[in-house]
Amino acid sequence: MKGKAEEILKDLKAGKYAPVYFLQGEESFDINRITDYIEHHVLTEAEKGFNQTILYGREVTSEQVLAAARRFPMMAERQVVIVKEAKDIQDLNRQEGQTALMEYLKNPVPTTILVFAHKHKKIDGRKPLGKVLPKSAVFLTSDKLKEYELPNWIEQSIKELKLSIEHKSVQMLAEYIGNDLERLSNEINKVAINLKQGEAIAPSHIEKYVGIHKDFNVFELKSAVSHRNIEKAMRIVHHFMANIKANPVIPTVAVLFSYFSNLLIYHGMSGHSDQEKMRAMGVPPFVMKEYQMGARNYPLGKVVQNISILRSTDLKAKGVGVGTTSQEEILKEFIYKMMH
Repeated sequence: MKGKAEEILKDLKAGKYAPVYFLQGEESFDINRITDYIEHHVLTEAEKGFNQTILYGREVTSEQVLAAARRFPMMAERQVVIVKEAKDIQDLNRQEGQTALMEYLKNPVPTTILVFAHKHKKIDGRKPLGKVLPKSAVFLTSDKLKEYELPNWIEQSIKELKLSIEHKSVQMLAEYIGNDLERLSNEINKVAINLKQGEAIAPSHIEKYVGIHKDFNVFELKSAVSHRNIEKAMRIVHHFMANIKANPVIPTVAVLFSYFSNLLIYHGMSGHSDQEKMRAMGVPPFVMKEYQMGARNYPLGKVVQNISILRSTDLKAKGVGVGTTSQEEILKEFIYKMMH
């Protein structure tokens, strides 16, 4: 049956186990959380020696996985079989492999917990196995979060840690780290262990424990560009230039390219509501003021020109046709061109 990560983890923590878990998708964060919980908490250390098997997809066939699953536990209630990198199981995409797994799903061994960690890929839902799995196993599809979903995810994660977070801090994390949930979770935990229960995460905490300077980061640069505040933008650029390795050009280009691409959508949806524009751009409500400001400061023609500048800069930053031009000079030049 299909499930959400939190529901699956809740059942696991309550000792409610299923015979088969199939965890798939592009976002590995929840797949790792569930797999790690089963690996480290279902069996005691004494039981693991005889009753926990870790397999790697590229090294096994479906039959070898199922042979392990059909064994009975030794001196324990159950055994655990975890297949990591399950997308690489040698015959999983062939008829014989899929047929073998479907047969097992009809009558799984009740004393086995069989886990497929099928990260970075989805099983083909058009094939028989893809249709059977959601009905016969605990089935999770973990997709990458959209940009507009990040603030809620951050706030929920903070809430679970018995903390709160200021609005600006949410923006800093979402803008600077993006939807790499593994890294985002690690950074949140890094902040959390330094705070007391009930405390609010302020921008100063993000600056101190995550290393995102509250005044000199790509989020603030994007804001300065949006407001066409040349003085502030160039102040941030000079800070970046002083340590270009910590502030490389390509990620900066990527953030600004995303911004101006969305600004292009914003201009193209003149006459539509903000709600419709947000859905089309895939951004959260709190950034809409920035796009409203950007649309006033950058007419459609200038937006198109800036996208062209960003594409050209991306090539230069990757060493195409730059000669002896330094990364620092590339950064300064393209920000200046976009704002004039």
